[in-house]
Amino acid sequence: MPELDRNSTLRDVYANPLGRDILDRLLFTLNLPTASLKLVGGLRLRTLDTLATRVTGPGFVDALLGLLANEKASPAPSGGETAPAWWKEAVFYQVYPRSFQDSNGDGVGDLRGIINRLDYLRDLGVDCLWLSPIFDSPNEDMGYDVRDYRAIMAEMGTLEDADELIRGCHERGMRIILDLVVNHTSAEHEWFRRAIADPAGPYGEYYFLRSGRERPNNWTSFFSGPAWRYLPEIERWALRLFAPGQMDLNWENPAVRAEVSDIVQWWLARGIDGFRLDVINFISKQPGLPDGHPFVGKLMGFTGIEHYFYGPRLHEYLAELRANGFTRNAPPASTPRARLADGVLGEPLPAEPTGVMVGETPGIGVETGRLLTASDRGEMDLIFNFDVLENPGKARFDSYRYDLNYLKKFYIDYESRIGANDWIALFFDNHDNPRMLSKVAAGKEKDPAVRTAVGKLLATIQLTMRGTPFLFQGQELGAVDHAFTSIADMRDIEAINLFTELREGGASEVEAWAKVLAGSRDHARVPIRWAPEGGFTEGTPWLAGFDAAPGFSATEQLADPGSILNWHRALVALRRAHPEALVYGDVEFLQPNWRDYFGYVRGGEFLIELNLAGAERPRPHFRKRTELLLTSRIAPHASSDSGSATRSGTHPSSGSAMLSRSPSGTTPSGDSGARMAPWEASIRRIIR
Repeated sequence: MPELDRNSTLRDVYANPLGRDILDRLLFTLNLPTASLKLVGGLRLRTLDTLATRVTGPGFVDALLGLLANEKASPAPSGGETAPAWWKEAVFYQVYPRSFQDSNGDGVGDLRGIINRLDYLRDLGVDCLWLSPIFDSPNEDMGYDVRDYRAIMAEMGTLEDADELIRGCHERGMRIILDLVVNHTSAEHEWFRRAIADPAGPYGEYYFLRSGRERPNNWTSFFSGPAWRYLPEIERWALRLFAPGQMDLNWENPAVRAEVSDIVQWWLARGIDGFRLDVINFISKQPGLPDGHPFVGKLMGFTGIEHYFYGPRLHEYLAELRANGFTRNAPPASTPRARLADGVLGEPLPAEPTGVMVGETPGIGVETGRLLTASDRGEMDLIFNFDVLENPGKARFDSYRYDLNYLKKFYIDYESRIGANDWIALFFDNHDNPRMLSKVAAGKEKDPAVRTAVGKLLATIQLTMRGTPFLFQGQELGAVDHAFTSIADMRDIEAINLFTELREGGASEVEAWAKVLAGSRDHARVPIRWAPEGGFTEGTPWLAGFDAAPGFSATEQLADPGSILNWHRALVALRRAHPEALVYGDVEFLQPNWRDYFGYVRGGEFLIELNLAGAERPRPHFRKRTELLLTSRIAPHASSDSGSATRSGTHPSSGSAMLSRSPSGTTPSGDSGARMAPWEASIRRIIR
C-alpha cells in the first residue's frame, strides 16, 4: 500500500483500511452520507489542512498521517470458501455474574448460582457461556479492575466452584469463556504494589509511571477527568484510562506480555475454552505518549484516543498472545461433549489447539476489524464492532428513538465487505449499554405487545443473519431499561462520575439526570428476572430493578408457547438444524431501498422478512413459493401510531403462536397477508 503524505488525496486516505474506517467514523459522527466523500475525494491533504485549520486547529492533518502510518496492510480479497469452526456455529450467551443468580442470599450473584441455572441455558440452546469478570477484585469497576487473575472474587465463590462450573458446562455440551481484562489492572494488584514499592525496579516498567510537576499529557479518562493519577508517595503520575484504580499496563515491556500469556495458559489448562478480551485494542500506545489533538478529542469525546485505539504494535502483540497464550501447551482438565443438531450429547470432543479470542474493540471499524480477525493473520477470531449500537450523529448518552433502518443499512454494508477470511459478531445488548429493545421502542415497550414484537424482531435478526450471535442475559426475556429515579439508585461508576461532571459543568440536576439515565450501564446490569416477584436472591439485591410487568419473567415465559423466550429457543433450534444455510450460507438482501422493510434469503433456503416500524407496511412480492415456519405477527390497535397492539390466541403478555403454517402448507410469501403487521418478523422455507 502506498505511503500517505500531505500530497495524498482524501480518496487515497479512503483506500487505506484504517483511513476508510476513520473517515467512515467521522461521517457517522457528523451524520453525513458516505456519498459526500465523492464531492471532495480529490482534495489534497495539504489543501485540507489550510482550509480546515480554523475549525480543527493546527496539526490535524499531521496527526491523521501519523495514525495512518500504523497500518500498511490490506484485508484479503473476499473470494474462497469459509472454513468451519465451532465458534462460527455457536450461540454465545453473556452472563453478568453479579446479576445472574444469587445462591447464598447476600444479594450478589455468584458461581454457584450460575451452576444452578445451567440447565436453563442448555435448554435455551446456548453453545458457549461468556462470563463477565469473576477474578479477585476490589470492585471499583465491578470486576474490571483485577487484583489477582488466578483467584476468584470472594463474593463470587472459589476456584473449586469455577472448576465445577467449567465441568458443568462441558457435561451439557456447552463451552465457557471468561472476560480477560489486561489493558489495565487494579491498583491493588501485586504488580502495582511492587511498582509503588520500587518505581525504579522491574515492576515499575509494568505500568506507565512518569515524573514531573505537570501531567505527562492531555489525555482524558473514559470515566471523566484526566487520564493520569498522581501518586504523592512516589512523586509519580500513573496512566489510568478508566477509573482511578485501574492502572494501564505497559505492553511495550516483554515481561508484561509474558505474564498475560501465562495467565491465559493457566486458565486453558483448567478447561476454559477462550477469552473475551476487554478493550484489547488499547494495549499498544504511541511511544512517548504524545498529547492528543484537541479537535479529535472534542469530536470523539476523549482526548488522546488517536494514540492508542489502534497503536503501532497492536497486530504484533495480538499475534504473540495467540501463539504464546492461546495456543495450548497442556491438555485441559475437561472438554465439552459433542452436541448434535437434535440436542443429543455424544462423547467429549478433542481439545481445540487454540482457545477462541474475542476482542472488545471500541473505535475499530469494518476494515481494521477484518485485519484483526482475518483467519490467515493469526490474531483474533472475532471482534465487537460497536457502530451498530447507535444511529448516525448519536452517542450512548443521547436520548432518542433508534431507527432500525440504520441497522439494516449497517448489516447490508458489513456483509457485502467481508469474505471467506472474515466472520462477524452479532450483538445488540451487553453489560456496557442500555437495552436495544428500549432504544427501538422508545417508551412504547410499556405496551406488552410492542415489547414482545420488538424483542422477537431483534432476536430474528440476530439469530438468522450471517455471523455469530452473542446474547446478553435477559435479552431472551425481552428485558428493557429501568425506571431509576435518582443517581442514588445507580451503582455504575461511569454514570455516577458523569453526573458529577455535568453538575460541576453547570448542568441542572434535571438535565444531568436525564443524560445519565439515557445511557447508564446499570440498565443492563439489574438482576435477571427469574420469577414475577424477582427470584434472583432471598436477600437485598446489590442493584434494584424496576421491571414488574406481567409476563416477562423466565417462569412466565417458559410456560407461554408464544413468549420471547420460546421464540429464541425456536430460532436457535432452527439455526442448529440448518447450519449449511443459517450459519455458513450466503445472504441475499431483498429490496434494500424499501424503508422499514428488511428482507433477506439465507443459503437459498430461508426467507426472512421484518417490518422495522410500529405501523403496517406492504410486503413485497417474492417470486418463489414458500412455507411459513415462524411468525411473530400481531394485529394493530385502532391507532398504530400509539404503539399499541393486540395479539390473538395468546397470553396477553407474550406474542402470537410460535409456530404457524399456512392452511395449504405452501404459499407465495406475498399472499400471507399483503401487509406486514407492526414489528412483524417471519421466516419461510423456500420450496425448491
